[in-house]
Amino acid sequence: MRRGGGLLGPPSSIPQARAGGSVMLRAMKWTLLVIGLLVLWGTWRFALGYPRPARRYRQLAPREAALVAAAADAVFPPGGAIEPSASEAGVEGYVDAYLDALPGRNRILIRLLFVLFEHATLLFPAPGWAGWRRFSALDAEQRAALLESWGRSRLRLRRIAFASLRTILTMGYLGSPAVLRAMGLAPLEFESPVVDADLLYPRIGEPRDSIRFAPEDRRAGPSEPLDPHGPLHPDYAGEAP
Repeated sequence: MRRGGGLLGPPSSIPQARAGGSVMLRAMKWTLLVIGLLVLWGTWRFALGYPRPARRYRQLAPREAALVAAAADAVFPPGGAIEPSASEAGVEGYVDAYLDALPGRNRILIRLLFVLFEHATLLFPAPGWAGWRRFSALDAEQRAALLESWGRSRLRLRRIAFASLRTILTMGYLGSPAVLRAMGLAPLEFESPVVDADLLYPRIGEPRDSIRFAPEDRRAGPSEPLDPHGPLHPDYAGEAP
């Protein structure tokens, strides 16, 4: 050992090293605390605090159902130009069935679109108080204003994303029997004719042995124009959305 403290240095450096280690330890504790709080906040922000849906969906998670319902009612609100609102028209059910019918890759892309609109308020907040909240947690006026800002944005990608979301919601809204009845576009009930093509070709996606017509089943369609106020097709005549 060397004189005056040996290999470890002078005795006065030992308290300094201990003090430095204590500072580093406190800094690590605070860092871990901040990271833990961010993880908890992120978990709550992205996954927790959503209401339980009124019905069970095959594809839509509660967070996705909340986003779809909030965005759809912002585009087609209660008291709008057409009487049924989006929630009254059952848009969430249509979107769920639409997702269920899509290939896996397309389904993932639409789910990412939902995540984008739900949490993009962190970058593009809604006007008014606490505009950074999740989209589904905003009030009706904030949702409408925020979607309008997406549609009028100078950023082309924002406008494309909004057009994609609006297209999905519009398909669901216009696919509702309640909306078609309100618009006077619900199909009427009539006896469909059976022509030669019905004897040769099955329904789309079905095998040939599913053809259920024989030559003697041929029949002509209605001989008179349909009454626009006549009975509706059974699938569109009920009260269900």
